[in-house]
Amino acid sequence: MTAQLSGRTEAAPTPARSSAFGFGTIGMIWERELIRYLRTPSRIVTSLAQPLLFLFVLGYGIGSFIGAGSGIDFHTFVFPGVVAMTVASTAISSAISVVWDREFGFLREMLVAPISRTALVCGKAAGGATIATAQGTLMLVFAPLVGVRLTFPTVLAVIGIEALMAIALTAFGVSLASRITRMEGFQVVMQLVLLPMIFLSGALFPLNGLPWWLAVLTRINPLTYAVAPLRDVIFRVQNFPASVLERFPTDVTIFGFALPTWAELAITAAFASVFFLLAVKTLSRAS
Repeated sequence: MTAQLSGRTEAAPTPARSSAFGFGTIGMIWERELIRYLRTPSRIVTSLAQPLLFLFVLGYGIGSFIGAGSGIDFHTFVFPGVVAMTVASTAISSAISVVWDREFGFLREMLVAPISRTALVCGKAAGGATIATAQGTLMLVFAPLVGVRLTFPTVLAVIGIEALMAIALTAFGVSLASRITRMEGFQVVMQLVLLPMIFLSGALFPLNGLPWWLAVLTRINPLTYAVAPLRDVIFRVQNFPASVLERFPTDVTIFGFALPTWAELAITAAFASVFFLLAVKTLSRAS
């Protein structure tokens, strides 16, 4: 029904458009991402293969080189980094669904529908972040095998950090995937981006005592500020002596100032916001 006021005709909003910004759209896309993930159990297994390789093979190899004089088992040091590696690789690779949808025409249908681009990115980010957080949490099962002690509050803190990290990197992956038209191209770009992010995050080596140019690269890496609090909450329950924490610090130092955990999480959240806005912008331009 329309009403005329001062010669102007106003139409009632259609149900489709009035619900375009609702949670229904986000929930639908989130559920679709989860269904796609659960229908490929091989993806669950293969996504754990590389982190387990780093944890056990690299852990034993470098652990024997460091020796017992360090005061810490290298498996314990690298375990938080391997958890972060699992979350990062799963979160970024989950954005391949954008390229898949483009190739099969589903993305075009979503873009021409009366759906908010923000809701579309929210659904993609929520789905990818849920999957990545679940994958990272699965790695906690292997903690007793490498001598890492975990408590219930520690597990909850780890899951929260994983979720924040996963949201940021899934949005980053969506912004990359929105610019790529072929799945083969996305795989190449993902490896070119993912491996430097992992190796420059401090996941596999301490951030202290680095050359200045390498220290700069680690500090501009978004993943660095998620690995540090993850390692911090795990190290808190390991009862390490002060000498070990001095040799293997868990914080990020900028200009000689050690950032507190809340600041590292705030920086991670800021990167998540930037990547989210970038994903909305690039997806709006996708065709």
